[in-house]
Amino acid sequence: MGPHPVVFTRTYDETLDMIVEARNYMAYVEPRERRYSGGMPDLRFSCEALRVTSRLTQVMAWLMLQRAVVCGEITPEEACDECNRLAGREVCLDTAAIGDTTLPAGLRSLLDRSYRLYQRVSRLEEMVLTRVLH
Repeated sequence: MGPHPVVFTRTYDETLDMIVEARNYMAYVEPRERRYSGGMPDLRFSCEALRVTSRLTQVMAWLMLQRAVVCGEITPEEACDECNRLAGREVCLDTAAIGDTTLPAGLRSLLDRSYRLYQRVSRLEEMVLTRVLH
């Protein structure tokens, strides 16, 4: 099917952990930081928080498809259909805000790590596509 399923399991666990971290940050840490820092432009923060969410959602959806392949629920070819591939590359590969010091450090960290995770899964996807479709 492609890279060993352990790679997918570890990446799945890492993605799930980052999703929980992002949720907790947005729900608990970020509102507290805003109160004590005098606030910040909501639109910029919201856009970048959505970028983190987009990356993590795309990665998790793709990893769940790979898990379905391993479990025999779908074929590798079905998982490689265009509609099942990583999407949102224009949004997910934008790194402009990672170094934006007007954004809170916690959000910048999530932006950086979610970007690196998206890139890594994109490379895994290319490996799977090469193996299954060629």
